[in-house]
Amino acid sequence: MKYSYCGKSGLQLPLISLGLWHNFGFADNYETAREMIIYAFEQGITHFDLANNYGPPPGSAESNFGRILKENLSSHRDEMIISSKAGHLMWEGPYGDGSSRKQLMASINQSLKRTGLDYFDIFYSHRFDPFTPIEETMQALVDIVRAGKALYVGISKYPPEEARLAMRYLMDSDVPCLIFQDKYSMFNRQPEQEILGLTREFGSGFIAFSPLAQGLLTDKYLHGIPEYSRAADPAGFLQREQVSSMLVEKVTKLNEVASNRGQSMAEMALSWALRDEGVTSLIVGARNVDQLEENLVALDNISFTQEELLQIDQILDGATL
Repeated sequence: MKYSYCGKSGLQLPLISLGLWHNFGFADNYETAREMIIYAFEQGITHFDLANNYGPPPGSAESNFGRILKENLSSHRDEMIISSKAGHLMWEGPYGDGSSRKQLMASINQSLKRTGLDYFDIFYSHRFDPFTPIEETMQALVDIVRAGKALYVGISKYPPEEARLAMRYLMDSDVPCLIFQDKYSMFNRQPEQEILGLTREFGSGFIAFSPLAQGLLTDKYLHGIPEYSRAADPAGFLQREQVSSMLVEKVTKLNEVASNRGQSMAEMALSWALRDEGVTSLIVGARNVDQLEENLVALDNISFTQEELLQIDQILDGATL
């Protein structure tokens, strides 16, 4: 495993982190989840990314992770970076959603109980809440660190203007924003416009989720929509209509570039997302150990020639998801 310093901090994160958004809840195969987490750690993936609402059902990914940690990896706690978040709908009622102090404090206490941890290494405000003053949300994060419930804090998916206000508040409070988490891939390059500039300005790291665009940046959809894919699930985040002929055509061309590099489409997409040194780590999700193993192979070739980058940019012109 290769590691990168997170912004200007002294904390290193693996270039590949494991996300537990999908495939780790009560509705999934517990043994497969356990195998993936143990395999990931054995390969040097020290960072595990959770949130209060990950499952399904919400909370169950944290509960399963806590059980796996207790039964298999408890002696390695100090070799791991474990993060969680709060901000999206977690439970019904007026205090189960949003980024108020009440919600964040209640949520981290529940998350610590579910995981069996004394503290999180990183705790995020999962989203900007337009109904809660940024100062209230950020002060809650500051107090969470000062109470010893988290070592570092981060923000996720904040618009640029609100992100600047949040990061300034945290810096002025001597609890700097360690890391910014956002969606980033070949099909979603929005963070390049302002967010990566902000993280450099404030000395924060940047960690990308969905670097494979929910599986679109693999060879999975080159010949149609497989029966058990995310796009085939009506309740999934990737909808069938998003797998457009235009995007599939672009992936077909990208796949040719990947082949010339000696990589699979997925491997090249991950390597590409790491080409900017401002990107600290990528959060990958996997259905099984084999998928995770393939993702890790991407680290064998993360360099691109200028000609390759130009060719990729030309293919990606006009592609957004």
